[in-house]
Amino acid sequence: MKELVRISLCGVLAFCLLAFCGCGRKADETKPLSEVEAEAEKMDVEQLKAMALEYKDAILAKKEDVAKITAQIKEIPIANMLGEEAKGLKADIDGLNESMSTLKSRFEVYYNKLKEKGGDVSGLSL
Repeated sequence: MKELVRISLCGVLAFCLLAFCGCGRKADETKPLSEVEAEAEKMDVEQLKAMALEYKDAILAKKEDVAKITAQIKEIPIANMLGEEAKGLKADIDGLNESMSTLKSRFEVYYNKLKEKGGDVSGLSL
């Protein structure tokens, strides 16, 4: 009986740890802008800055991906610029640019709300 209680307790503890770890907020470009705005309204200055930093990091990561793909495109001979490889890479860049635009609009919500609440926005410029 003690063994069953111990196993059950460990299971509940493990579930709680997983649930707690899963609650971390991350940059989410699929979240509707209206939901982002509603969440930002409820956040304090520290939470707003943390979210703005999450979005900034996500945007910078996408910029790095665009730079890598741009370098690959530059290596393609001019004669092959209209080929499938170049078209695929250009499509990848278009997708990344669209993603960055979506992330930027959400970043601006947190950034502007942080400024509105008098928070420190240093280090948040893109």
